[in-house]
Amino acid sequence: MLLTHAFGNFIPKGTKYLLLGSFTANSLGTDPEYDWFYGSKRNQFWSIMEEVYALSLPDKKSRMGLFLHMKMGIADIIHQCERANDDSLDTSLINIVYNPELINIISSNKIHTIFFSSRFVENKFKKFFKSVLREYSDTLLITLPSPSPRYALMTKQEKILRYKELLPKC
Repeated sequence: MLLTHAFGNFIPKGTKYLLLGSFTANSLGTDPEYDWFYGSKRNQFWSIMEEVYALSLPDKKSRMGLFLHMKMGIADIIHQCERANDDSLDTSLINIVYNPELINIISSNKIHTIFFSSRFVENKFKKFFKSVLREYSDTLLITLPSPSPRYALMTKQEKILRYKELLPKC
């Protein structure tokens, strides 16, 4: 079944930073609290961000507020796809249609840094958005440790420390 990204792109006015992920988790349709990027129960992203910025981020409004304040946009590189398996693994995503708005987002904003939520996202971006990389070669590209609990090469505390080093100060 073809799935279309449910959240679109969140690009505040004056966006200087862009966080790119892959695609929504498989639990999107079954978890009523999953209403925005990285909102699945298992994903560690928002709890990491709470530690990094010493804030409570319990809901979509507070999360959007942080990104507005930071002038950070958020989007996924995949607009549509199918799942080969009934899981949330990036490697299970097939028949991919990449986000057609990314080129416009990057070209119409003065993006200082693009943050990737995983090595998978970085690799796909570099492969399918080569023209953007050539045209905006001054843009910094930084890969964050995956916030997925499946990424067990680092503890959550190690991820928090790395995010503190890499993300912009608030």
